[in-house]
Amino acid sequence: MNLSELSNITNGTLTGIDTEFKNISIDSRTVQSGDCFFAIKGEYFDGHDFISDVAKKNVAAIIVDRDVKTNIPHIHVKNTRQALIDLACFYRQHITIPVAAITGSCGKTTTRALLENILKQSGNVLASKKSFNNDIGLPLTLLKLNPSYNFVALEIGTNHPGEIAGLTKIAKPTIATVTMVAPVHIEHFGTLEAIAREKGAIFEGLTSDGIAVINADDQHATFWKKMAAMHRIITFAKNNSADVTARDIKFTPDGKTTFTLFLPNKNILISLPLLGEHNITNALAAAAMAFAMNISIENIKTGLETVQPEYGRLVEKKGFAGATIIDDSYNANPASVKAAITLLTHRAKNSILVFGDMLELGNIADEQHADIGIFAKNAGIKKLFCYGKLSAQAAKTFGENAQHFDNHDALIESLKPQLQKDTTVLIKGSRGMKMEKVVEALCYCG
Repeated sequence: MNLSELSNITNGTLTGIDTEFKNISIDSRTVQSGDCFFAIKGEYFDGHDFISDVAKKNVAAIIVDRDVKTNIPHIHVKNTRQALIDLACFYRQHITIPVAAITGSCGKTTTRALLENILKQSGNVLASKKSFNNDIGLPLTLLKLNPSYNFVALEIGTNHPGEIAGLTKIAKPTIATVTMVAPVHIEHFGTLEAIAREKGAIFEGLTSDGIAVINADDQHATFWKKMAAMHRIITFAKNNSADVTARDIKFTPDGKTTFTLFLPNKNILISLPLLGEHNITNALAAAAMAFAMNISIENIKTGLETVQPEYGRLVEKKGFAGATIIDDSYNANPASVKAAITLLTHRAKNSILVFGDMLELGNIADEQHADIGIFAKNAGIKKLFCYGKLSAQAAKTFGENAQHFDNHDALIESLKPQLQKDTTVLIKGSRGMKMEKVVEALCYCG
């Protein structure tokens, strides 16, 4: 694409020579010669502040939304963030391959990884990476598309009302699912029903011939079916009747699962290498989407059985003194914490839960943290180590054998002597709590 085309697509004004560019970049550290750099203002950095650095890398052009002094060809637009979206929407118009979109309060990254691995058995997949699921990450993913790809697997996130509808307009999925609804970011939505409505907007953004894949175990399934009434619907469920189900579920001693996957026309035995019973639901969501995309049951099986866990999501590691560390530090909400606790109690008799605050719970935060302490105690967790202001409520309701800390260092120093060969430690907390620091301090592998 040349700059005059880009200028037309973004309603911008081109200054300098009209030339072609190779790729799109928003990162001054990784931009390459011949790329087009979008100077986007983010939460911590403003791309306009790095134009002099970008200029030294022989970029083809710069997209800006303020006056700049540079000899490099540049396009002035009203808003660089919107310009990136406009370009992605233009690209999307020319995509004819299946586009799968996944949202949900929990499990969307794992479900995306499962679906991606299934689709890889049948062709090349362009997929969201590093939770690129917002109005910057999603366009950047779509802009990587080239003729070598056969499928697109996108993750779509939200923490404020209206975001799913906006992102779905960019993605225009041919297949979409909501993994589940839980009180995540509820301080921005108010109620669980409002979250379900926000997530369900993904179905309203389907292409005219799109397929809605609905979790029949979720209490909002009927509501979503109404939202997707104009489309073909495929259901999945672990507990209820559905088009795609799991039966004969068994748990291996190491915490993994086997089950028989039932599709509408066939069934097959699955050995899922991911920890946790909740990952059966994620596997069913991915299998249902793959079935909707006409992927063979054999390739679905291979994809499910060879997937690798995502960073910070129930990854088993070797800890000091022979202890087992389960790194689930990437994020946390009430539903995912309870799922992790259930796994931990199935895995180990000598179990320690390291629990960091669950953020963005609004006025139910104290109640939800207190509930985690009760749940952990009743589940049989032996010791609870809490970090953060809110998690003090969990320590309080857990009672004896619970400790609370205000900083990572004190937590780590108290935790290290607890490590021994028969101990399993699961570490979990919201992204902002940086619980990966605890993981790194307890593991040989970091």
